[in-house]
Order: sequence, then C-alpha cells, then structure tokens
Amino acid sequence: MPSSEITPRAVWEDRRRFLRVAAAGAALLAARPGEAAVARPGRLAPIVDLQETSHGKELEPTDYGDFTSYNNFVELGVGKEAPARNAHLLRTRPWTLKAEGECEAPGAIGIDDLLTQFPQEERIYRLRCVETWAAVVPWVGVPLNAVLARFKPTSKAKFVEFESISDPDRLPGQRRPVLPWPYVEGLRIDEAMHPLALLATGCYGEVLPGQNGAPLRLVVPWKYGFKSAKSIVRVRFTEQMPRTTWALMQPDEYGFYANVNPQVDHPRWSQGRERPLGAGLFARRRPTLMFNGYATEVADLYRGMDLSRHY
Repeated sequence: MPSSEITPRAVWEDRRRFLRVAAAGAALLAARPGEAAVARPGRLAPIVDLQETSHGKELEPTDYGDFTSYNNFVELGVGKEAPARNAHLLRTRPWTLKAEGECEAPGAIGIDDLLTQFPQEERIYRLRCVETWAAVVPWVGVPLNAVLARFKPTSKAKFVEFESISDPDRLPGQRRPVLPWPYVEGLRIDEAMHPLALLATGCYGEVLPGQNGAPLRLVVPWKYGFKSAKSIVRVRFTEQMPRTTWALMQPDEYGFYANVNPQVDHPRWSQGRERPLGAGLFARRRPTLMFNGYATEVADLYRGMDLSRHY
C-alpha cells in the first residue's frame, strides 16, 4: 500500500473519538427520543438575488453533504469530521475585516457593510477546488480584487497576507499547538488581483457554513486547498513574501506558491492523480490537471518561473 493511502494517526484517533461520541449519543436518544443526534450539516439561509457566472457551468457540483461534512479546518478540530461537529462554536457576527500595510486606505470594515458595497459583484462561481480531495463547488463570492482595491494598495505592495481568526477560548483546535496560531497564508499581488481569486461568502446559493470557512474564505482554484485561508479577519499588504503557516512548518512539503501541478510530487506521495470527494476511498483516481484545469487563465502569471523550484 502506498504511503499516500495510509490514514494519518491524528485523523484515526479523532475518528475513534467521534465514533465513541456517536455511540453515546445513540444511547442517549434511546432514553430521550425527542433530542437530536449528531448528523450531517443541514442547509443554511439562502442568499437572494444571485446570478450564476459563466465559470464552470458545464461542471457537475459535488454533493453538498459531502462538501460540508469532510473538511480541513484545524481551528475547529484535527479530524476531517470535527469541523462540521464544532462549527457552531464559530461566531460569524459581528465580524470585521482589517487592512493594513502598504496601502493608502488602511482600516476596518464590518462584513455586512463590505457586502453591501459590492451588491453587483456577489455571484455564483462554479469552480474546481483541491484539498485532500477534488471537488466542484458553486461558490458565492466577491472577486478578491474588488475588495482589495477598496484599500488602495501602493506600488510597494508585492504580496498580500491573509490572517485567520484566533479565538482559542471557543475554537478547540487552537487549544492544541498543532500549528502556530493564527493561521497565515499569502499570495503575490498579481495572483490576488486575478479575476478567479474570490473572497467567498457562501456556497450552493446559501450562507457559507462555519466548517467551510465562514464568513469570509479565500478561494484560489488553481492552488492546493491550504492556500485558501478560512475565516479571514485581516489582510496585510507587504513588500516581502509573507511567512505563511505551512511554508514555515514544513517548507520541503508545502511551498509558498502551491500551484496544482501533477509534475511536482509531494515528498510523501504522488500528485499526478486525484480522488473526487464523495467517490469513496477505493474509487479510481483520475489524472490531475495542471493548475487544476485553469492553465489557460493563469499560466501567464508564472511565465519564466521554474515551477519545480517555486512549488
């Protein structure tokens, strides 16, 4: 069996804890049948007056239940099922996005004020995404460039750093030193200004679930999922490349760029093939597409770069 198929110890232990909790919940329900059990996430409030863009209309979306019940969001728990169970601990109102660094108009804006400023920009974008699995998600979002332009980045702004929520009193994953908190990611300024880079506020025509990064989540569909920071509270325009979380933790495995590239393997597994979310552990893998299928749109961003070195 290749190492890529071996379940990480932390995930196995978290699943065992989940099964124990589920068994206890079933016993409780037998005694008190009127109470609710742990279940797959339910549907959230619809976002009105949305229009679907032309992006990915030919793609079949991943099942909503699969996408919202199997997640990477360490702040809410290490195992893939933990974020959905703990999503109720994430408070998404009030929520403020702060901007600082190399910009002419630094400051803070509440999420509701931010969204009312871009009513014509909020659309459904049906995009591929890759985390530990591949999926097609109809994101509801605002082009990231529209939001960043509000803060007027200067010519010194070569990069944009994104900082996620830090709330260890409420978020169980942040009580463990599995990562240096808060979570930090970053993009080069031209990547951040690309039309496919989104600030997601919802998915499937509804409010974004907590386990998927509510209320503001970065979506960069041509990169691996860890680049798409969740529950963002701060953007910082910088002249130097940000010191991002995974590039600090394991620089030989997770580079700053993290473009989907079937020709560059992870040190512990091949990235030449991918498994669709919801297809099952033993489903046949399919070939990974360069830039996750968005080479036509984004390849020029990396013209002249050695992508085996700038991984």
